[in-house]
Amino acid sequence: MAILRNDWAQHLENEFQSDYYIALRQFLIEEYKSRRVYPDMYDIFNALHETPFAETRVVILGQDPYHGAGQAHGLSFSVKPGVTPPPSLQNIFKELHDDIGCPIPSHGHLLEWARQGVLLLNTVLTVRAGSANSHRDKGWEVFTDTVIDALNRKTEPVVFILWGSHAQKKADLITNRGHYLIKSPHPSPYSADRGFFGSRPFSRANQFLADHGLTQVNWRLPQENEMKTEIKP
Repeated sequence: MAILRNDWAQHLENEFQSDYYIALRQFLIEEYKSRRVYPDMYDIFNALHETPFAETRVVILGQDPYHGAGQAHGLSFSVKPGVTPPPSLQNIFKELHDDIGCPIPSHGHLLEWARQGVLLLNTVLTVRAGSANSHRDKGWEVFTDTVIDALNRKTEPVVFILWGSHAQKKADLITNRGHYLIKSPHPSPYSADRGFFGSRPFSRANQFLADHGLTQVNWRLPQENEMKTEIKP
């Protein structure tokens, strides 16, 4: 499994020696041996690899990875170029367009957001093929609690965008009044009409960043032929 290679290591290294994580790791070893699991084991921590702790200024928190073939690659809601954006991501793009007028991209690769300090994290980082939420309550929630707790202790303001009930359970960890929470239903077709559409998370995040003298996120994704798609070594 991947080892953290940037400043996240100093905030999370103790987790890898914890009893819960040792049990989680053993569970994952057996799962990857006996079942199809997403994402690839070397992609599990891509969100942390691509968005260092010091550079994180927005967190987009979802539930668990896509469970369809070829979709999940370690960044929440993102798919690689050439993979059709799943319905949740299509709804995100619709809200992005309605909120700030960004054209809906022809791909679903969100790497450019990650490289601008947008941590694309799920509450659970792995899933069995075809079985949403199948790795729930195996230990990932404790690990991602530690991620959120570390970010909560940052002195620089952070925007937390919590989509869906699983993500919103993390809200109690965000006690620093200098941060900003944006909560709405999940962008899934099953819930997007219940308050995700019209929630304006992108403009609200940028307004908060601007109000605090921080650089806004350029939410407009480049065209496929303009992208630098490699994941950091």
